[in-house]
Amino acid sequence: MAAMTAVPSYSPSLWVRVCHALPRLDLTMQMRDNIFVPDSWEYQQTLLVLSSLSAIALVISLLVVLSFLIHYCCCHRGDRNEGSEEEEEDEDGSTGHGYSGKKGRGICCVTWVAVAAVTLCCVAIGIGFYGNSEANDGMYQLTSSLLTANYTLASIDLLISDTITGLQLSISGPLTAMEELFTGSKPFLVSTRNCRRLSENVINLLSSISLARSSVDAGMGNDSSSSGATITPLTPVPPSVAPTLVPTSSIMPSPFSPGWVANTLMVNEDYRWLSYVLLLLLDLIVCLFILLGLAKQARWLLILMTVLAWLALFLSWGSLGLETATVVALGDFCSDPNAFVLNSTQFNTRTSSDVLDYYLTCNRRMNSPFQQLLTQSQRALSNIHTHLSSLDRNALPQFPKAEKSLKEVQQILNSTEGNFHQLVALLNCRGLNKDYIDSLKGLCYDGMEGLLYLSLYSFLSALAFTTILCSLPGAWRSFPSESEDYEDSDSESEDPFTSHQARRQTSTGSQRGAMPPFYNYPGAGWTPPFSSAPPLPTPNVSSNGNPGYESLPLTDRQSPPPSYSPSMLTGYGGSQSHPNPAHSRKLYSR
Repeated sequence: MAAMTAVPSYSPSLWVRVCHALPRLDLTMQMRDNIFVPDSWEYQQTLLVLSSLSAIALVISLLVVLSFLIHYCCCHRGDRNEGSEEEEEDEDGSTGHGYSGKKGRGICCVTWVAVAAVTLCCVAIGIGFYGNSEANDGMYQLTSSLLTANYTLASIDLLISDTITGLQLSISGPLTAMEELFTGSKPFLVSTRNCRRLSENVINLLSSISLARSSVDAGMGNDSSSSGATITPLTPVPPSVAPTLVPTSSIMPSPFSPGWVANTLMVNEDYRWLSYVLLLLLDLIVCLFILLGLAKQARWLLILMTVLAWLALFLSWGSLGLETATVVALGDFCSDPNAFVLNSTQFNTRTSSDVLDYYLTCNRRMNSPFQQLLTQSQRALSNIHTHLSSLDRNALPQFPKAEKSLKEVQQILNSTEGNFHQLVALLNCRGLNKDYIDSLKGLCYDGMEGLLYLSLYSFLSALAFTTILCSLPGAWRSFPSESEDYEDSDSESEDPFTSHQARRQTSTGSQRGAMPPFYNYPGAGWTPPFSSAPPLPTPNVSSNGNPGYESLPLTDRQSPPPSYSPSMLTGYGGSQSHPNPAHSRKLYSR
């Protein structure tokens, strides 16, 4: 609740409060505070203890997988001893799917467990892609807000530097020339010296504005080289096109620079996003090829995917440890971000706590710490403008040579007043406070949500790969080897594309007894065993006395093929129901 009172438009989310409320233990198992102090070794110990939970889970997963492997090895030896008995039971109770008995049900169960684990892994991959996208969106909003704040601070620096430089140019150039011209006229000389004194006062007042001092110091160091420059009002440039420096060192600069932090976070976020995409693609490839190996019963493919599944298991538990520590640390920071910013020595190195509190809270009841400086500077500029107007009216008729110097001073004063109005608007707390709130929302809302989804993905994928490693050995053990397939196709002498069930039925039928051959029939009235034709009519005698054999099949006529010789027909027809061989020869010679 402290963060809600500190930042009115920002409140910690439910997940932030839950993560912040987790108990903390150090390496000596003693309770510690949950205040976000990343530089403290005690706080780092609490994060290490939380990360070690994933290492403990990894050890448990390895023990579970090892126990299943030992179980499969022992069962495989037992199956070899009882192989003949189970094979006979499988042949007697075979089903259409090729699985039967206790062994068949076990194989089917193992296969479906592997498929369910792969499905769970695919669901985890989808959650991981969503979480990676959410985390990337949060970091993008954070870096964009930091770049916008950096642009605002740079604009403030530039406006102060240009205002100071312009006033210094007016003092060293035209005002000095006017003092030399007005040497004989004391009232005009006094007005000119008042303008010099007021300009120096404005320079001192603006120099005391300490948001970022590097640009001011750089501007004040180039006075001699910019004596002939003209002062023009600044035109703001969007942060997307504003030049930013790529960080060349991991050490935070002093004073604190939001641009340096933004560039550092952008580089690290690119590597983080790419790493997670590669990890997700690895998991997806492993899952898809496991399904392909189960469908094709490719043992070599499943063995290769098992090796990759081991790698994915280690990566999943390792990423879960990093995500756990990051989520807890982020929850501690987001629960009260103002306290960390105000108490951090990196931020307070060159900026007072009053200035930070003004921009972090932006309370309407609080006055700007620069209000008095800006008011005095505005009055001084107004007095300079009044003195220059008086000299323009009274001194120019008497000293026409001073017109050029007076016009230069007025031009510099107009440019200075324009820059001063922009400076007053930028020093207001609303702009920087909005950037601060946007950065907190990106980090503590989208970033926290994305990390939680990534943690869920790592946990589910680790469970899925543990299950896969437990079930795949039993699945590929049930696949027939290539030698068994070749023996089956050679011994049965059948079409190799027929199913195992058809081969099993054929072998069972051959063991029970051979069927009689097709032409081994007992007599003329016998019909083929597998004939599906309608019942055949009995031979009728036609009107001319010839029997109607044309309506009977060849097997019922008991006639030889048409290529047989007449002598063979005479011997063959002797044992038939028509003893007239001449009639038979006449019949078959047609």
